Amino acid sequence: MTQNRSIPSIASMTKAESFKLAALPISVRNSALLAIAQALEAEQDRIEEANQMDLAAATTDGLAMPLLKRLKFDDEKRKEAIEGILSLESLPDPLFQILLSRELDEGLILKQITCPIGVIGVVFESRPDALVQIATLCLKSGNCAILKGGSEAAHTNRALFQIIHQAAVLTGVPEGFLTLLESREDLKALLSCDKDIDLLIPRGSNAFVQYIMEHSKIPVMGHADGVCHVYADKEADIEKAIRIIVDAKTQYVAACNTVETLLVHKEIAAALLPTLWETLKKAGVRLKGCEETRSIIACEAATEEDWHTEYLDYILSVKVVGSLEEAITHINHYGSHHTDSIVTEDQGAADVFQLLVDSAGVYHNCSTRFADGFRYGFGAEVGISTGKLHARGPVGLPGLVTYKYKLCGNDHVVQEYADGSRQFHFKDLSF
Repeated sequence: MTQNRSIPSIASMTKAESFKLAALPISVRNSALLAIAQALEAEQDRIEEANQMDLAAATTDGLAMPLLKRLKFDDEKRKEAIEGILSLESLPDPLFQILLSRELDEGLILKQITCPIGVIGVVFESRPDALVQIATLCLKSGNCAILKGGSEAAHTNRALFQIIHQAAVLTGVPEGFLTLLESREDLKALLSCDKDIDLLIPRGSNAFVQYIMEHSKIPVMGHADGVCHVYADKEADIEKAIRIIVDAKTQYVAACNTVETLLVHKEIAAALLPTLWETLKKAGVRLKGCEETRSIIACEAATEEDWHTEYLDYILSVKVVGSLEEAITHINHYGSHHTDSIVTEDQGAADVFQLLVDSAGVYHNCSTRFADGFRYGFGAEVGISTGKLHARGPVGLPGLVTYKYKLCGNDHVVQEYADGSRQFHFKDLSF
């Protein structure tokens, strides 16, 4: 909490604290994670009471059902959060790992070693479980975090922050390892702290993420949209395709890895679409189809805008395509480079799809809903990145560290190499 301090002063203090956190041994960081998991278990009633207050206010304000689902932090989500923390605690230390060890010349040794990014600002909407994931991932990776949650989750975020902060500090973690900002004005000030905040990770709507990117000099990692696709190839197993598509659309409709557009090869469209449509209708899904789709099943007409749309709702756009190449072209043009899947028994087609689709996750015969840090064995994630620099896909511990080069010599100077009296011999060493 900010306690009436200015945001620039908080960012500056956090930067100073980040060097203390970076030096903490893994034993202290892991002890803090276990303490946090125990505190979340013990404070079940407090968390539930706070979340009910947020849900009641959001319902009164008319928050859409998919967003209400994101806002809900019930016993199941709390247990999932605790499971994620315990999984995270069991992972190896991502810090101080040697990536390269090279002898440049006799007695001149270069090492590339992982280290924390420093101070990470995370701005997120609706989901209180994101606060738990972000706080614990940053702690494990030695990064201080400044969090700004949405006002719709204010009570839940405050309760979770207080529980997590107190548990960690009691185990020896610096007090400034985690800060929660709550007002809209705080966000504007946060975006200007480019000297003390090393990375911003926004989680929310397309418009929200674009706003963050356009109003700060701080590097931003994340994704703006989750326009994910499933392509049912001409060699798809129909029963398998239906299971995968239904899961990808309905398992948790408000997630960014939910499928929004289905592409179907024309040779199997008549066999797949009627049965799929009946199954999806039972789950409450509306279909918007291209002209050829509508010649097979009676659904709404899709528009050009639908191919670009992240619904986060029980809506699926459907397009019949003539080839694997057309499906790939459609995905690369209309998709958001998040997660896309092919259903086929033709390994060659799958190989081409996974090679040429330009997305952070390219899947074969499985649901797009697997695009998740916990399901990847990362313990949790701070978000999903569709960029290509530093981190891509679900961002877990590996995406929250950078590296530094350590060079150790013995009276070595460049002039001797420049005038040819000494030469480099570049010998890689085992580590």
